[in-house]
Amino acid sequence: MTFDMSGQTPPPNDGTQTAPTEPVASPVSIPSMSGKRVLVIFNPKSGSGDSGLPAFNQLLRDAGAELVERELSSDTPMSEFVRDIEEFQAVVAAGGDGTVSSVSYAGRYKNVPLLAYPAGTANLIAQNLDLPTTPGELALVVAEGHAVRVDMGEVEVRGEKRGFAMLAGAGADAAMIRDSEELKGKFGALAYVMSAMKQLNPKKTTFSLIVDGEPREFEGIGVMVANFGMANYRLPITSEISPSDGRFTVILMKAGNILRLVPNLIDSVRAKLNLGDPLFSGNLETVEAREVTVTAADPFPLQYDGELHEETTPFTARILPGAVRYLTAAKKQDLDT
Repeated sequence: MTFDMSGQTPPPNDGTQTAPTEPVASPVSIPSMSGKRVLVIFNPKSGSGDSGLPAFNQLLRDAGAELVERELSSDTPMSEFVRDIEEFQAVVAAGGDGTVSSVSYAGRYKNVPLLAYPAGTANLIAQNLDLPTTPGELALVVAEGHAVRVDMGEVEVRGEKRGFAMLAGAGADAAMIRDSEELKGKFGALAYVMSAMKQLNPKKTTFSLIVDGEPREFEGIGVMVANFGMANYRLPITSEISPSDGRFTVILMKAGNILRLVPNLIDSVRAKLNLGDPLFSGNLETVEAREVTVTAADPFPLQYDGELHEETTPFTARILPGAVRYLTAAKKQDLDT
């Protein structure tokens, strides 16, 4: 990524506003937001195209909201961006999943609803929240103010703590993200598919876990610690993942390569549609945990919410129950797989 997620970024734009000379037309009628303050924190380097954020901002202003815009930079901790978060009625985190999770973690337990504005490449958090993609519809979500309270994850490596909303993982999934970095600028979300195709013979090793104090071991290609449970197009990674149950779903990847996990994806879809018992098994195993420590015989790279980091195993992930309120028109049960 382009900035350090450990501390995170601040605001050269600390309140300065630039209004277009003409109002922005929208097919959506935005309710009045008169008297409401909205903090917009955005990463200008996310994604590969126009996210529609300027139009979104203008729609909120036209509805009467007071906007404060803060642009992320690499030399300011995220705590600076959210230092006065409780003075706002809503926060918009505009960027990729890393930006959204960073703002969410910095503002955890502040009880201010947050919009995961999809301005990145994959935008899995926004997809899990079943958010729309047009500026007008996203502005309507903010104006209507419906939010769901969900859990977050906290990952600790060598004493350093970071937050994640979607999932953290070590092994083949982190290698896939590593290989996609140079492709995202040209191919967008397709880069993840292309890099998955390269993981036909991933490194296999012995993983040692401590799951809520209980040790266990397995041989495989990776471990994913999931809070949200949907991949692109809201396809379930596996069944029975809930971001609001106070627990992670820990996925033990035993398959020989990532493509062998496709049958398990089919099983997850079948389960979602109540189409009967699983047809495939053995490629992965799931366990629930409030805290899990992962160690690998061979060190693996670590990723959380799509961001690849230099840290490697071992790492510890712990659940932060009800840490964040996300703006969405969806109901809480709609977010479960």
